[in-house]
Amino acid sequence: MSNHVLSTDTQAILLLCASFGQNRQTEPQPLTLSEYNSLADWLLENQMRPANLLETTAKEQLQQITNKKLNPDRLLALLDRGAMLSLAVEKWTNQGLWVIGRSDRNYPKRLKQRLRHSAPAILYGVGNLELLSLGGLAIVGSRDIDEDGLNYTQRLTQTSAQQSIQVVSGGARGVDQAAMLGVLEAGGTSVGVLADSLIKAAVNSKYRSSIKEGRFTLVSSYDPDAGFNTGNAMGRNKYIYALADYALVVNCSVGKGGTWAGAVEALAKIKDVPVFVRSQSDSEGVSHPHVSDGNLELQKKGAIPFPSEPWSSSLKEVLATSVSNAKFLSKETVLEIAPQQVKFSSKDIYEVVLPVILNHLQRLIDTKSLADSLKVRQSQMQDWLNRAEIEGKVRKTNKPVAYVVSQDVTLNSKDIDIYEVVLPVILNHLQRLTDTKSLAESLNVRQSQMQDWLNRAVMEGKVRKTNKPVAYVVSQDATQLSLL
Repeated sequence: MSNHVLSTDTQAILLLCASFGQNRQTEPQPLTLSEYNSLADWLLENQMRPANLLETTAKEQLQQITNKKLNPDRLLALLDRGAMLSLAVEKWTNQGLWVIGRSDRNYPKRLKQRLRHSAPAILYGVGNLELLSLGGLAIVGSRDIDEDGLNYTQRLTQTSAQQSIQVVSGGARGVDQAAMLGVLEAGGTSVGVLADSLIKAAVNSKYRSSIKEGRFTLVSSYDPDAGFNTGNAMGRNKYIYALADYALVVNCSVGKGGTWAGAVEALAKIKDVPVFVRSQSDSEGVSHPHVSDGNLELQKKGAIPFPSEPWSSSLKEVLATSVSNAKFLSKETVLEIAPQQVKFSSKDIYEVVLPVILNHLQRLIDTKSLADSLKVRQSQMQDWLNRAEIEGKVRKTNKPVAYVVSQDVTLNSKDIDIYEVVLPVILNHLQRLTDTKSLAESLNVRQSQMQDWLNRAVMEGKVRKTNKPVAYVVSQDATQLSLL
C-alpha cells in the first residue's frame, strides 16, 4: 500500500502516541494507551476529534484540561513533532508499510468491539489490510514444540487452507510460525500479529511473496523498528484472539509463558471468541502423550477440547457445534436469594442495557442528553453507542452529532433507570468478595461507571463494602431483586 494516505486524525494520534524509533523514555514521552484513552474521553466530552488538536485553537483548548493524567504542555510538545512524523512516514511508506488509527474507517471493527479501550490507538502493518476483517482461526503455542506438535499444526493449517479458513497467529518461533507458513504454503491466507521488528519481518523472504499476492498481512501496535520486549509480547496476545472467530492453543506450560498468559486473558475477557485446546485424548478417550499439561489446566479454566482428527467435514461447523455443546453442558450461575432461588446467567452489561438505550433513541438525541437521562457517565454511554453503531442497532448523524435507533430494530423495552437493569447482574457477580476493577472488567464496563453503581447499591443496603481490602460483596439483607 505505497499510496496509503494518513488521515488527519491518524496524524494527530501518531504525534501523541508514536515513539518514531526513539526510546520511549525520550522527552516528551509519548502517551501510553491509558493516557490516550483519557484524552479520547476528553475529546468526546468536548465534541472534538483528534484532528482538531492540529488546529491553531488547540493550544488554548488543551490548557482547559483538568485531568491530572494529562499535562497540556506535554501534549503540545508531542503535537509539535511534525518534522519527526514526516521523516517516519516517508521511511515507512518507502518500505511498503501503512498506518491506521483507531478513528479510521478501515480500523478493524473486531478490535474495537471486543477490546473497547484496550484496542490499540495505532496499528502499523504491511500487506492486505482487508484480511484484518476476515476473522478465522487463531493458532498459538509455545516456542518449544516437538515434531508431533509441529506435524499436528501443519495438518490443521492444510485443512484450514482447503476450507478457506484464515489463520491468525503471533509470528513467534515454534507453533506460531509453523501455523502461518503452513497455511500460506497450502494456498490460504493469514494474519501475523507481531510484538516487534515489523520492518524486518516485512522484507523476510519467507513472507514476501505471500504479502505481494495479498494473502498475508503483518500488523503490530508497536513501533515498526521496536526490538523484542517481553511486556510487548504479552500485550499483543489479546489482539491475536480478538481478530479471530475461534482460537486454538496447541501447547503451553502451566502458569508461565506468553501462550499461557494470553489464553488465560482471552478466557477471562474476550468472551465471544471460544478458546480451544489440543485435546489430551483422541475420539476413543485414549490419552495422548504429546499434549502438554498446560492444555489440561486451560480446559479446567473453560477452554474447549479441539475436535479430533480427521477434519473431513466442515471445520467451521464442527467448531460451532463444539461451542454449542460446551455451553449446554456448562452450569448456569445460580444466585441464592431468600426465600427463593433465582437463576440469572452471567452477562455482558451491554446486553441488558441495550434495549433501554434503544427505547430512548426513538428520536434524535446526543450522547450527553442520553447519558443524563439514564443516569450514567457520558464516556460509558459513548462506549455503548459506539458498539451499537458497529452492530447496526443505531444510526449516527454528524450535524448535529447525535444518534437514533435504526429502522430495522424492534423496540420492546420500558422507560426505566439503567441501574435497575444492571443491579441484578452486579449482585449475581458479588457472591464472593470482589474489587471494583475486577467486577468492571468481568462485566465489560468502565471502572468509574461501576463505582457509581456500587456506591448506590451500598447506600441502598444491597451491597456491603469492606475496607481491607477495599472490595464489595452482596448484602445478606438483599432479599428481593428486580429481574427486569
